[in-house]
Amino acid sequence: MKNARARILTLVLALLGIQLSWLIAPAYACGCGAMVPDPATRISVSDEQSVLRWDGRREQIVMRLTVNGDARHAAWIMPVPHRATVRLGDPALFNQLATAIAPVHRTRYHFWPKNGDWPFDGDDTSAAAPAPRAGGAVGVVDRQRLGPFDVARLTATDPAALSDWLHAHGFSLPARLKTALQPYVDRHWEYVAVRLAPDRAGTALHGSLDPLHLTFAADAPVYPMRLSRLAGLPQSLGLYVLAAHRMQTRTAIGGTQPGVVFAGRLHTRSGALGELAAGTPYLTALTQQFPDPRRISGDHELVRAAADTPVQQVIYDYRLREIAGAPAWLLTVGGVLLLVTAAVTVIVVRQRRRPVIPPPPVQAPPPITPSAPLG
Repeated sequence: MKNARARILTLVLALLGIQLSWLIAPAYACGCGAMVPDPATRISVSDEQSVLRWDGRREQIVMRLTVNGDARHAAWIMPVPHRATVRLGDPALFNQLATAIAPVHRTRYHFWPKNGDWPFDGDDTSAAAPAPRAGGAVGVVDRQRLGPFDVARLTATDPAALSDWLHAHGFSLPARLKTALQPYVDRHWEYVAVRLAPDRAGTALHGSLDPLHLTFAADAPVYPMRLSRLAGLPQSLGLYVLAAHRMQTRTAIGGTQPGVVFAGRLHTRSGALGELAAGTPYLTALTQQFPDPRRISGDHELVRAAADTPVQQVIYDYRLREIAGAPAWLLTVGGVLLLVTAAVTVIVVRQRRRPVIPPPPVQAPPPITPSAPLG
């Protein structure tokens, strides 16, 4: 029972460590804060995947969302430290990443039968981880349509003016955004505002959306997280990091200690992953929980780990040891019983065949001769 639970837990951590989900009202940490849909509609992110690549000069972030609900529009904002270029990404990237971090399977054999092995066959119930001026304090660097995304690249010197511009141009975002954006305005960051809108009018946002690929200069790798403190539900972070070496977060920024699902050098040379990983061959897959988003204290700064120690999830397949297709325990126990039976049989047969030596004949006592009378 314990082994079965351990196998299930390992599988869940391996397959869902980068694609974490909550069973009720899922929420994901993508550095964008709460995704806000149209009034009287709802939207949920059932899967969010992010890849961060840093080559020492430039940073790239590729994000893909899978959404559900009846909303026809929704928006979020990604702060970036320098001016960003935005384009659509290749969905195949995430399939290749899933293959790269897939757990390895190893077999462990056990001698005695357990639940699920003969003669205890049955169901295992224990299975039941981001131009022309707009005027004032907001500048519009560019605005473009990319697939289902209306993307605006903005500069701002006043968080209130930025919030007002976003609302005036259809980017409905949380009312508390003014306060949350102040640290970025103070540091002169820029912004990628994204509005989700389906290709056909009247169509609800649903399913896997095209990935967005952001590229910007960076003195050090950073994953924007501060705006996620606006979320009202627990948050989960799943992040692939491509760099020259194994990477780790500098601090936990108010969440649980980040865990490493995978760490190792990639040997992929083809496809979207091969192109993105060129020059940054070391992949680190991180996962983290934020039970109380209000405690998120800043953005994730990534630093080189002390060593490029590889990490690989392992799934153990437990099998009953067999000999020629038959359970080894059965053959062993049966063999012992057979030997014991044979030995007993031999003893019994020998006992029966041993000749019976008759007892020696009883000799009659010699006759008593009467003595002659005296005198």
